[in-house]
Amino acid sequence: MKNGHSSVRQLHYLPAVGSAYGVEMLSFAALRSMDVHRRRVQSQRPDFHVFALISSGTGAHEADFRDYRLEEGSAVWIRPGMVHRWSDVDACDGPLVLFRPGFLPGFTASEATTPACWHVDRQRLSLALLAAEHLSREHDTAVRTPRLASPALLSHLLAALILRALPDAPASTGATRSGNRHMEVFDAYRATLEEHFTDWHHVADYAQALGYDVRTLTRATRAATGTGAKTFLDQRILLEAKRLLAHTDLPVSSCARRLGFRDVGNFTTFFRRQADMPPATWRTVYSTAARVGGVGGPHYLR
Repeated sequence: MKNGHSSVRQLHYLPAVGSAYGVEMLSFAALRSMDVHRRRVQSQRPDFHVFALISSGTGAHEADFRDYRLEEGSAVWIRPGMVHRWSDVDACDGPLVLFRPGFLPGFTASEATTPACWHVDRQRLSLALLAAEHLSREHDTAVRTPRLASPALLSHLLAALILRALPDAPASTGATRSGNRHMEVFDAYRATLEEHFTDWHHVADYAQALGYDVRTLTRATRAATGTGAKTFLDQRILLEAKRLLAHTDLPVSSCARRLGFRDVGNFTTFFRRQADMPPATWRTVYSTAARVGGVGGPHYLR
């Protein structure tokens, strides 16, 4: 990270030899055997998706300042840019899928509303594990016999796996014409927000860029996420602020500039309003808790 040391390694998608299809299948057992130095317990920020199911065992996981208990039926979906670590997966088993952004089109709204970890009931877990096994077999076939490889088939099988494991039935999100329209508007808003949230702090800026009015963005965002467009934007800025404060040694003033605030006073006011404490205090509290809890450093499996 420029102009500030980061305690989180920025991870790029590096497929294994013979697996250049945008998706790669692993398991927690394979993760442990490959990661003899236990770098998995240290903080990491991938630029790719990580999707996992716990088929047996218990453990723990941390993603963007939240701790999750893992057990049979737990599903984990780490999206690009999230800071996470496998706190304890020594006793966990199950499939683990890595895939590039764009390999699974049409999931933008689900990515925004699905938590990093949730529970899948026993019946759906059984079906999801069958879907994962099918994906794994097709992936192995693609690696062993490239002439039979089909990225489109792999993409569809991955979509089937995630759709089976999602916490809510996805069919309800697009059941009506207006629902589909809301998803289209929200997807455009979220994509533009990810590009410009460090510069544009007002919903009106996005409305103008996208050709909508503010009320349209607000209705669409509330339909997709349950919150308004301004709250969604503020939460995204706050999350990045916390990432900078927790995982870099940048002074608060530099964090403010990175996030597009003209002066540190405005940033402090924003942060205090969102987090109920000033940024310097939040950093101190987090750093103390991290030392006690053993938050790790800058490595990853690969």
